[in-house]
Amino acid sequence: MSQPNAAKSGTFKIAGETEVNRLGFGAMRLTGPGIWGEPQDRPEAIRTLKRLPELGINFIDTADSYGPDVSEQLICEALHPYPSGMLIATKGGFTRIGPDKWVALGRPEYLVQQAHKSLRNLGVEQLGLWQLHRIDPKVPRDEQFATIKSLLDTKLIRYAGLSEVSVEDIEAASKVFKVATVQNRYNLVDRKSEDVLIHCEHHGIGFIPWFPLAAGNLTKPGSILDAIAKRHGAAPSQVALAWVLKRSPVMLPIPGTSKVSHLEENVAAVDIALTDEEFSILDHEGMAAAQA
Repeated sequence: MSQPNAAKSGTFKIAGETEVNRLGFGAMRLTGPGIWGEPQDRPEAIRTLKRLPELGINFIDTADSYGPDVSEQLICEALHPYPSGMLIATKGGFTRIGPDKWVALGRPEYLVQQAHKSLRNLGVEQLGLWQLHRIDPKVPRDEQFATIKSLLDTKLIRYAGLSEVSVEDIEAASKVFKVATVQNRYNLVDRKSEDVLIHCEHHGIGFIPWFPLAAGNLTKPGSILDAIAKRHGAAPSQVALAWVLKRSPVMLPIPGTSKVSHLEENVAAVDIALTDEEFSILDHEGMAAAQA
């Protein structure tokens, strides 16, 4: 039996230029509990990262705040020098004071400092994609956008994106720099960013849904998701991921894990071909669950 390959998920060109396979990898879960410190099983985390190119994954999403620094450093240890065609996206804009503690910090000097640190952590001269992890409400939004433009102008970063933003935020940022990607929470049962996804489709912006495997109560035995999963000989989470991939051509899901077996299970979702009827049923059930 052949191994799954993320290439089957199709491709997307970041900023209309750099092509990646649509199914990527989120590197948040490589760290310790509370996204803090070293992983509980470091050798397995390294094995998981080394498996990515073998499974056709050439898009990795991380952040300086994961660990902090730990995720970026593990990626560098496992994969540097990076395979040709691999795009590593990172994020800045949070400071960490402990497990599960996240504080937005968007002062220009901090964002620039963190971008430089990510360069060192990842062992690169330019960050392929850097995303503002959150817009800091304590700092004028335009100052944060201007800082991103300066990172682009000085070529510290090649492409820039935003995370957890509204359509209005994207439009405001787009007046200052080219928004290549948007990363918002989105899954079968969480559609609060539906308008953002549609905006991204219309403007060729990559939409990176975080927490893409979630399906809430639809994972319960006897649910329609469970029935469709059984029909495909798959896990409900795999079908939920297949639905996300089918939802939009700009969708770049990044399911994360620190275990090789779970990684392989996630990538196998690319082999699930949902019918239009199955997609529509799941879409309707997911929307109903989201509104419940």
